[in-house]
Amino acid sequence: MPHLTLEYSANLADASSVDRLCETLAHVLDAQRDEHGARVYPRGGIRTRALRCEHYFVADGDPANAFLHGCLKIGAGRSQAVRRATGDALFDAIKQHFAPAFASHGLALSLEIVEFGEEGAWKHNNLHARLKDASS
Repeated sequence: MPHLTLEYSANLADASSVDRLCETLAHVLDAQRDEHGARVYPRGGIRTRALRCEHYFVADGDPANAFLHGCLKIGAGRSQAVRRATGDALFDAIKQHFAPAFASHGLALSLEIVEFGEEGAWKHNNLHARLKDASS
C-alpha cells in the first residue's frame, strides 16, 4: 500500500496525459514523510492506476463537462496529519495537472482516502525485497 485508483471521464485527457499524471502521483506518494522524516509509504507498495470511463453523465449533461475521482487506499494506523498531508499533496498535483482544463470547461475533481485493516486483505509481493536489494 498505498494504492491510488483514478476514474476519469473519457473527454478529460488522452493516454499520455494520464500516464504522466500516474507517474507524478506515484512520486508524490513516494515523497511523503512523517513528522520524524521517515518514509510514510513503502516504495514497493505504491500503485497508481487510471480507469477511463466511456459512459458517464456529469452535472447538467453538457458534453464538455468532465470529472476525475481518486480513491487512495492505505493501511490503517497513520496519523491524521500524515493522511491530511498526503491528501493535500495528491490533490494539489491533480489540480495543477488539470488547471488548463479547469479554466476552459466544467470539471469536477475529487479525492478520498480510505483506510483498511490487514484483516481481510491478502498480499503476495516480491517488490519490497527487490527494491531493497537494488538499493544495497
